[in-house]
Amino acid sequence: MRNENTPSNCISRKKVVTLQANLLWDIMATEEEINLNAASYTDDNIIHLDDREHIRRRPGMYIGKLGDGSHSDDGIYVLIKETIDNSIDEFRMGEGKVVEVDVEDGNVRVRDYGRGIPLGKMVEAVSLLNTGGKYDTKAFKKSVGLNGVGTKAVNALSMDFTVQSFRDGKTRKAVFHQGHLVSDTDVIPYDGPEKRGTCIEFTPDNSRGLFENYQFRDDYIEEMMRNYAYLNTGLTLIYNGKKFSSKNGLFDLLTENMTTEPLYPIIHIKGEDIEIALTHTNQSGEEYYSFVNGQHTIQGGTHQAAYREAIGRTIKEFFNKNMDMTDIRNGVVGAIAINVEEPVFESQTKVKLGSKDMSPTEGLSVNKFVNDFVKQQLDNYLHKHPEITEIMLQKIQDSEKERKAIAGITKAARERSKKNLLNNPKLRDCQVHFNDTKPVRSAKNADDDLRQDSCIFITEGLSASGSITKSRDVRTQAVFSLRGKPLNSYGLSKSVVYENEEFNCLQSALNIEDGLDELRYNKVIIATDADVDGMHIRLLMLTFFLQFFPDLVKKGHVYILQTPLFRVKDKQQVRYCYTEEERLKAIEEIKNPEITRFKGLGEISPDEFKGFIGKEIRLDQVTLRKEDAVSDLLAYYMGKNTAERQNFIINNLVIEEDDVDM
Repeated sequence: MRNENTPSNCISRKKVVTLQANLLWDIMATEEEINLNAASYTDDNIIHLDDREHIRRRPGMYIGKLGDGSHSDDGIYVLIKETIDNSIDEFRMGEGKVVEVDVEDGNVRVRDYGRGIPLGKMVEAVSLLNTGGKYDTKAFKKSVGLNGVGTKAVNALSMDFTVQSFRDGKTRKAVFHQGHLVSDTDVIPYDGPEKRGTCIEFTPDNSRGLFENYQFRDDYIEEMMRNYAYLNTGLTLIYNGKKFSSKNGLFDLLTENMTTEPLYPIIHIKGEDIEIALTHTNQSGEEYYSFVNGQHTIQGGTHQAAYREAIGRTIKEFFNKNMDMTDIRNGVVGAIAINVEEPVFESQTKVKLGSKDMSPTEGLSVNKFVNDFVKQQLDNYLHKHPEITEIMLQKIQDSEKERKAIAGITKAARERSKKNLLNNPKLRDCQVHFNDTKPVRSAKNADDDLRQDSCIFITEGLSASGSITKSRDVRTQAVFSLRGKPLNSYGLSKSVVYENEEFNCLQSALNIEDGLDELRYNKVIIATDADVDGMHIRLLMLTFFLQFFPDLVKKGHVYILQTPLFRVKDKQQVRYCYTEEERLKAIEEIKNPEITRFKGLGEISPDEFKGFIGKEIRLDQVTLRKEDAVSDLLAYYMGKNTAERQNFIINNLVIEEDDVDM
């Protein structure tokens, strides 16, 4: 029987009364707020927005987040993609083999040589929502854009937008400003060299609340061009004079994107409305690239899930052995592209396929279509190439040995993980997570999905984590605190993930043990001091991710937090400087400045930190390219201390001297 007088179980009567009073006050306040809101809800609150106004007020519904171009998924790149998608759809219908894309001084020009927009409805096709030719599946049987939205959004969100169509020896040109029609020529005869196609030019609107201070990055646009080329063999894209084309489709994609050597030649199979490629590597986990009608579905969807299932099932049946699916797929790098009639995506940005059927009329499911193709074609391929099956079997057996070797450790670690989900000692969690099943809307902007903003800061030491914790947004920003320098995991087996408490807690916090499908945070941000020790911790964390969860990096989820190195101020103003150049400029512009050098994150007050991790947060995204041979890089920087590396450090050691009198 519980002793009610036991101090640990006892709450004073005074405290209970206080809690009850506070609760009653909150209820009364909420009811009063509701009544006030209800009283003000009249006919005047009901408004209608035209197409242009709706897009400009709610851009997130049409292009996802806005951004300034510093990240590959920022809205300005969606504007380019939506425009090119129309040109790609022309090519996929057998019209126009060249698409020209020019970007200069923030202005974008896209020219294709397809059929051209029908002249009589050209203005409507680029300005009125739910207007377009792609509702007719005969004209565009398997296109990307089917909602009549893309080009209209580009138009409405552009400062200036020009469209010109060339068709049947005639042309028409229209000019818009912020979505408003400014000029429109009549249909006139045209006998120039460019007899067919469409030319669209636009400049993203840099007005307040839209694409402020935006800047295009060539590497992001070039990656977009390469993906278009891989998915459309025979198409040539020309970006600022540079040509992009592919003869071997997904084979070329895997070849260019793999940062580790394949264990056997890439398996590449094409069929009607489907193309697949796959191989095994010595990296941990799985890595997939998926596409629908030429659209890069970076978050996968029904087709990618079916592909994973089909790979495991087909290989298991081929070897006719009692194999675990995780062993079969461990180390797989694969790609799939399918064509679907009237695809249904889970958002306007089209990053995840939601379609269950290949066609709205035929009734063939995506799952069955993919499984049937892989089962037949991959099985045939394996029978014809015994030299590949030997290597594949050895890889699966090696994965099985590793899994069984750490089975006991894994079981114990998973039990700890269950507890950690409820009470992770290193985690100060947030309220909204990337894997939440339903969108979480912002109170300030109903179009923003806070799931996309969810992030976790990986910090060093208690002082840094304390500053971030006090200044963070508890809705979307979590903090994971390292006790110091983490273990160097280079060359270690995956058992380290479970044996090392810190790594195990981190894996549990991110929820990535079984892949990225249930990743809890969209951005994993490494926040360390900008000194030698901080750089070392960054390398140790990146080594951990690249060793055991490379897809986390390759899918663009890992970032480095930039924090200011200096504070330059006087009585009137304060400047935070992230580089030596910014510091020198601030010193020139501020008379008699007081200069503070931040030696660590813990020296930055929570009030100051709030500005560095808020709307103006500066992040460097960690990316990998083909030339980044991960195994070689890790061996050089994180392997045994070789004479080569020692000599490099000695020869490149720089001692900074402050040349400004303090």
